[in-house]
Amino acid sequence: MMAPLRDAGLGAFTFFASALPHDVCGSNGLPLTPNSIKILGRFQILKTIVHPRLCQYVDITRGKHGSPVKILHLAFEALQGLEYLNRHRIVHRALSPHSILLDGEGHVKMAKFGLYYITDHGADVDFPIGYPSYLAPEVIAQGIVKPKDPTQCERPLPSGPKSDVWSLGVIVFELCMGRKLFQSLDISEKLKVILELGCVDDIVTVLAEEHGCVEVIKSLPGNVLTLLRKCLTYHPSKRPTASDLLSDSAFAEISPTYMPYCKPASLFSSALRCADLFLPEDISLLCKDEGEFLAERSIEEVYHLWCLAGGDLEKELISKGIIKSKPPICTLPNLLLEDGESFGRGRDRSSLLDDTTVTLSLCQLRNRLKDVPGEAYYPLLGEDQSNVPHSGSNNELSTSNLPLIIRERDTEYQLNRIVLFDRLLKAYPYKKNLIWKEARVDIPPLLRGLTWAALLGVEGAIQEKYDSTDKDTPIPTDRQIEVDIPRCHQYDELLSSPEGHAKFRRVLKAWVVSHPNLVYWQGLDSLCAPFLYLNFNNEALAYACMSAFIPKYLYNFFLKDNSHVIQEYLTVFSQMIAFHDPELSNHLNEIGFIPDLYAIPWFLTMFTHVFPLHKIFHLWDTLLLGNASFPFCIGVAILQQLRVRLLANGFNECILLFSDLPEIDIERCVRESINLFCWTPKSATYRQHAQSLKQGSDSNGMSRSPASFPTEYQDSTKIDLGRELIKLSELKSEVSPRISAEDLIDLCELTVPSHAKGPTKKTKSSKPKLLVVDIRNSEDFNRGHIPGSINMPFGSAFTADGELVPGPASATLQSFKGKVIVSVGHVSTNAAEFAAHLVKLGYPRVCILDGGMNKMKPTGLLTVPSPQI
Repeated sequence: MMAPLRDAGLGAFTFFASALPHDVCGSNGLPLTPNSIKILGRFQILKTIVHPRLCQYVDITRGKHGSPVKILHLAFEALQGLEYLNRHRIVHRALSPHSILLDGEGHVKMAKFGLYYITDHGADVDFPIGYPSYLAPEVIAQGIVKPKDPTQCERPLPSGPKSDVWSLGVIVFELCMGRKLFQSLDISEKLKVILELGCVDDIVTVLAEEHGCVEVIKSLPGNVLTLLRKCLTYHPSKRPTASDLLSDSAFAEISPTYMPYCKPASLFSSALRCADLFLPEDISLLCKDEGEFLAERSIEEVYHLWCLAGGDLEKELISKGIIKSKPPICTLPNLLLEDGESFGRGRDRSSLLDDTTVTLSLCQLRNRLKDVPGEAYYPLLGEDQSNVPHSGSNNELSTSNLPLIIRERDTEYQLNRIVLFDRLLKAYPYKKNLIWKEARVDIPPLLRGLTWAALLGVEGAIQEKYDSTDKDTPIPTDRQIEVDIPRCHQYDELLSSPEGHAKFRRVLKAWVVSHPNLVYWQGLDSLCAPFLYLNFNNEALAYACMSAFIPKYLYNFFLKDNSHVIQEYLTVFSQMIAFHDPELSNHLNEIGFIPDLYAIPWFLTMFTHVFPLHKIFHLWDTLLLGNASFPFCIGVAILQQLRVRLLANGFNECILLFSDLPEIDIERCVRESINLFCWTPKSATYRQHAQSLKQGSDSNGMSRSPASFPTEYQDSTKIDLGRELIKLSELKSEVSPRISAEDLIDLCELTVPSHAKGPTKKTKSSKPKLLVVDIRNSEDFNRGHIPGSINMPFGSAFTADGELVPGPASATLQSFKGKVIVSVGHVSTNAAEFAAHLVKLGYPRVCILDGGMNKMKPTGLLTVPSPQI
């Protein structure tokens, strides 16, 4: 659940990670992961740390170079934030007065609490984490420990959560005294004094005497003094935790005024998302115009839009002098000896921490959105969708016609799409149909992960299921997973981080363990990558999406013996090439360049092995809207983009071409895939090993229930107009795909108004899109044939050279070139051979009627020629 921006602002600060030696490799022989990449991976979890007492982290960019009562309230709120961090196993360690901020209502907002965690407890940077005056004694005693060998797992002993309690105690002490501690001492003296406090019985009194504040201490209320003494307990074992202090008697009077923080239920959860819904007594308060609509949007949305509007973190930090670039010559040592030791150059200050926070101006974003009407922030969700942003104004309508890459970078357009999808997703699953409808236009990148989950039908308590899956016990596939992960989309900074590798490992193991009938095949890691990238902080959702995706598009692909599944899939794909592009199919078959040589990685990974993630996102945005046959159309579309080169090359050249696939225009590929999909009869891609669908579904060409047939032939429930099961060897022998009788009836648009009249065609379109070629002899044809079909007896249809015999029938056939042509006969072998002849002659969209005329006879749709007078 995203918190609204309201009156908060965006701020930024920077630091430099430690550099690694260039000539050192890890135990696996690969270059070491840069510390900056490690930090980037660990940072992602901080984006999920949302609490009223904590400043919220939004993004990280890897650059190329009072009164006692008020004090008690402040301490209590700070402890609330620390306790929440501790529950997420995060220690602040850099707690100081300038990291405790106050919002407009005077409540605590702790900042910079993630620096210690993302730097691996200080191991990945060249500066210490924390400020000497506020560090706990045990932290000072440990000193700064840097790993000597970056290839090893040696790391400094991390500070415990109780170190933050000491730091808070020092801050509260300073607030009570009205002055800073140890101000007159240098750093070494400060550290010495703190370490010597271990010999003191009453640390609070001694510190007060040292700073001349004894009278102030005596005047403090007993509960404040008790709190100070508990926080400033020297030995960590005796010092209470933040959780202990929250229930301490020191806060007995103020703790009832604070409601416990409950994180809102997530979109995919068993908890009610409306459980904490609160409506004011005066409903009109909800309708008042606050003037700043952007302030009601979440900080993640605002930051995303800020970037689209031209915001650049690195430029902002450079303009404020936080990042200072130096000419390369200035970074060289003054003197370099033969053994490599250098002298003369002072320490580069750029590698040290500058914790200045730069406020990022939202003026440019507000300027960009000034003309966006207030209604755009609150779209109504009607079933007719007459007021959706993409069609609600001329401006948005014109934007939606632009290329996708431009739409994704248009600030106003993305604001409209984000607001709309945010509302639709909050209403999921009740608004699932509208999500599908809007996803056909485009999907906003910011909400792509949740939208994909909705399109895949993910529901229920996914976190509980994921947590209950054993991801720790060693399994036989662990070794292969460990080998595959460091090679999977490692150009991406997030997935190449150690945190990314660990998440990869857990999600993949969860899938393997929870699907005991399937096995891990190389390529599963590539399938996991898009889901993990989009749901980096929600492994359960990444796992749930992958678990829903595989049975829909890759059913039984991960069986231990998947050869029969793969072979059937490739055979159907080969038939799809012949169906849509016979010239290309003829050439590839002549040179022996069959799909087995190049297409297995395509379909086994749904193209994630051959395309980078940014292309996969756009490809899958459309793939998820299609059924299991849509990948065939994508494959054909890719081949057609390479068509000119493929037709001009032989076998060896084609092998080289696919070993390093040329650049593919994904937007064009998606557009052509949709066109191919619309021209492909549903049953043409039928596969025996596809997922069994519920009765009434036709997404894979399966038979529908008799109730779904036209009423004219519902009287017999024994009629089966779907595809029949055939052997793989028979399927491989056929160049063209088969279609079911049901598909033929739909494509011919036939109907039977009454038994007194012959079958007629529906009047949907003036130009028929299909031609039925009946290859039986003329006698059989005259006894009964499909309305609108032509008769071309198989034995006399072609000349000795394989050309069509001239005549009225061949002329009609020629006029239908480019439309769907169905070969129909008594014997499937003859129909398949006739179709293969047409493919050889370059006829596209040729298919065979499965079951031949025997399937059509029970329907009562056959007709006979009218008697000539």
